[in-house]
Amino acid sequence: MRIRTLCITVALLALASTITAQNKQQPLPPPVPAPPALAAGKSVFISNGGGVDLQDALDFTIVKGGPDRTYDQFFAAMKGWGRYDLVSSPAGADLIMEISFDISDSGLKSLASQSPLSTITPVMGQIRLVVIDPKTCVTLWTITEYAQGAVLEGNREKNFNAAMNTVVGRLKRLVEPQTGATP
Repeated sequence: MRIRTLCITVALLALASTITAQNKQQPLPPPVPAPPALAAGKSVFISNGGGVDLQDALDFTIVKGGPDRTYDQFFAAMKGWGRYDLVSSPAGADLIMEISFDISDSGLKSLASQSPLSTITPVMGQIRLVVIDPKTCVTLWTITEYAQGAVLEGNREKNFNAAMNTVVGRLKRLVEPQTGATP
């Protein structure tokens, strides 16, 4: 039995080292620039792509703020940034930004069944931003960020806010790449 276990362990280590060596040999391609329309746009219509009620999923509060929390928070962040003129109609916009939040059922079921001492941190859900050209209806860019689940509601709030801040930060780096960071 020991020999069999040893053989399996050696085989797995050999496989892992081969995969690691292959990954090191293949350099990452250089980042592709974002579509110029992202930086050239002056006006944006923010669309609420929906999501579930973050307060009532699986009979407990995920994060406060109801089903429009994602939209409200993104809208406030964009207004605070001041980079784009936020318009009330897609007809008057250079870009449409659709923001949404989808809950991961498997992550929440794991979260609901965890004890407070559990070390598993499931994904609570994902914030997704889709940037659309209103003239062609073509998706120009998509940003997805996962919000980690947590046992305590306050930590879920922090994780949701951190995910939203990451989405906004990634958008800023796409639009204003001179900040030095790669998207």
